[in-house]
Amino acid sequence: MKSLKKLVAVATIAAPLAMASTASLAKDIVDTAVSAGSFKTLVAAVKAAGLVDTLKGKGPFTVFAPTDEAFSKLPKGTVSSLLKPENRDKLKTILTYHVVSGKVMSSDIAGKKMQAATVQGSKLAIDATKGVMVGGAKVVKADINTSNGVIHVIDQVLIPSK
Repeated sequence: MKSLKKLVAVATIAAPLAMASTASLAKDIVDTAVSAGSFKTLVAAVKAAGLVDTLKGKGPFTVFAPTDEAFSKLPKGTVSSLLKPENRDKLKTILTYHVVSGKVMSSDIAGKKMQAATVQGSKLAIDATKGVMVGGAKVVKADINTSNGVIHVIDQVLIPSK
């Protein structure tokens, strides 16, 4: 009986500590993208555009994150051109078109068609009636929680209309 009481006492103390340590281990959007390993191009673009501090900020943000494979679908030379310092504003425009203020989970939009205002300033068409399509890109993995928002992985790079 004494052993059981000790076990309960230890569990009562350890449980909140375990929860606190997992909460502190939560990564922000940038660190989550870096650790995933499939967003090397996106991370390089975020750095080149000077958006690291913003996406590590308080948020919350919803990021529609194109994979390296999605970036490889762009015409040859596009990525290297966008990463040049003289194209920083254009790159920033493209990247902020992938970001919506607030934390939008897939359950929030399930079965709906809508428009979402991007950080870039344009509206982004979202169709969640048959899977989820965002501006023509397919969401291939949804609801990757981060400490400052959520990431939804997409299969294409979104280009805002002029």
